[in-house]
Amino acid sequence: MTRTDGYLLDNRRTEAGERFDAFATLFDPTTFRHFTTMGIGPGWRCWEVGAGGTSVVSWLAKKVGPTGRIVATDIDTSRLTPAARPPVEVRVHDVGAQEPPGEGFDLVHARLVLVHVPERERALRSMVAALRPGGHLLVEDADPALQPLLCPDEHGPEQQLANRLRHGFRQLLARRGADLSYGRQLPRLLREAGLRRVEADAYFPVTSPACAALESATIRQIRDQLVTAGLATDEDIERHLANVATGAMDLATAPMISAWGRKA
Repeated sequence: MTRTDGYLLDNRRTEAGERFDAFATLFDPTTFRHFTTMGIGPGWRCWEVGAGGTSVVSWLAKKVGPTGRIVATDIDTSRLTPAARPPVEVRVHDVGAQEPPGEGFDLVHARLVLVHVPERERALRSMVAALRPGGHLLVEDADPALQPLLCPDEHGPEQQLANRLRHGFRQLLARRGADLSYGRQLPRLLREAGLRRVEADAYFPVTSPACAALESATIRQIRDQLVTAGLATDEDIERHLANVATGAMDLATAPMISAWGRKA
């Protein structure tokens, strides 16, 4: 398979905002539950890696208060601007290529980021290095290979089309260096990085309005790439978007695996 450079899901596209909203609805409760268990509170120093949108950053800022610090980084920070006020500092940063934007963090978090970073091994080392002794790392990433279907209950032509387009989406991701089985590796990778008390769980939405909103935004964002690569026709995509809009299909996401541990 030929490698194509560049991130498939550009933050500057209109659909990116819809995707971030869907991610917040689907995954924020899981992420915030883990943060709460870790004991986040006033004065904490946090690095939010590949922040994308503002939902996680804003929640963290309320928890750490004026005595804390949140460094929110991404290669494209255009959607982080509304959150760029104390205690939040927004920086353009490539976690796979640059040194950490500081050290001594109480918490470092990345959600649905490293699976897309070709230099993910270096990125993970950078995140661990930025922690203070005893600091918490939480990495949450998808594992599309673990559950590759958009419609696990493939009982008709609408579901068959949906799953064919999801297969095309996965091909486009792989061509850009995404590791489609990365999520399941996280517990082992955190232990190998020297973290202690490593645990993990998974969240797998099977159907919800947010799943449908995410699918619609994603397909609209990548439709040109699907057609250009010969993975779908414009007619396929229009028919699929109409099927999604009916609300009659059970649309799932890939499982999001959350893994966490503490620096020795």
